[in-house]
Amino acid sequence: MIRIARLFANPVDAAALAAGGFCLIAAAAGQGGRFSARLDILNHFAPIWLLGAALAGLYGVILAAPGARPILAGVGLVGILASGALILPELIRPIRPTVGDDAPGQIKLIQFNAWDRNADVTATADWIAAQKPDLVLMQEVEAPIRQAMIQRGFNLMRGMGRSAIFSRLQPVPGHYQIPHPDWKRLPSFSRAEFAGPGGDFSVFSVHIGWPVWRGQTVELSTLAEVLDHYPRDRILLTGDFNLTPWSFTLRRLDERLGLERRDRALFSWPSRLAPTGRLTWPAAMLPIDHIYAGRAWRTVSLTCGPRLGSDHYPLVIRLALVN
Repeated sequence: MIRIARLFANPVDAAALAAGGFCLIAAAAGQGGRFSARLDILNHFAPIWLLGAALAGLYGVILAAPGARPILAGVGLVGILASGALILPELIRPIRPTVGDDAPGQIKLIQFNAWDRNADVTATADWIAAQKPDLVLMQEVEAPIRQAMIQRGFNLMRGMGRSAIFSRLQPVPGHYQIPHPDWKRLPSFSRAEFAGPGGDFSVFSVHIGWPVWRGQTVELSTLAEVLDHYPRDRILLTGDFNLTPWSFTLRRLDERLGLERRDRALFSWPSRLAPTGRLTWPAAMLPIDHIYAGRAWRTVSLTCGPRLGSDHYPLVIRLALVN
């Protein structure tokens, strides 16, 4: 320890070691997320651990005192490997290729957490209407955005909590009645069914609780159980899941749902930190909004929308119902 203290007598070198070491430990501990929900919380910040380890290693190679260089370089390299092991599965997981713009049976869908403190409801609703979507699956829906969407010609399908589905399409009667006890275990949740080529399809909007809340596990399992009663191939499920793709919780959900998550590391939060003033955030840090679709749906395009009045960016997807 004395020798290490001498090697890192320079306070900047010592700070780099502390930061790089913290990132390494956090990324390594995140592997415990395979069996611990609390440790899995660390994994949501895997890109930060990767960046911190990389910066510590780079500083060590270029600027650190000669004696501290190999230690900092080693800490940085191991930290990069540990955090990269969390991120890489998302980057290489298979997603079926997109289809052409001329594919038949297309719909346009917007997934958006509108934020209960939306800074500009009028501009938000105007932008959404200008995209001419068939469906808007929205969370944190309060009266101002709800009325603004209705005024712009959208049909409203309210659900439980503050999730809602706005549609240009006319819904058809649903075929499954959710048992009353399950409603108490579900997250904020809306659903609707629509007629499409080859039969009806089912649409779900959800807002899952934060990972620090123990009830999240119950919400996810109940949601999956409800979806078991619908034809998997024709489901569309979107929402604010408050889970990043580097977490083992989301990987388990992907497997349990039996649907293909169409987004890949698409960062959607935050766009701003306060509803008023100019306190926006330069770049989204967490990909927590997700879009799932059954095998009958093929992706035509998927993009992240602009900064609006919400703290989330909207996701805009075009899908084609192929069978």
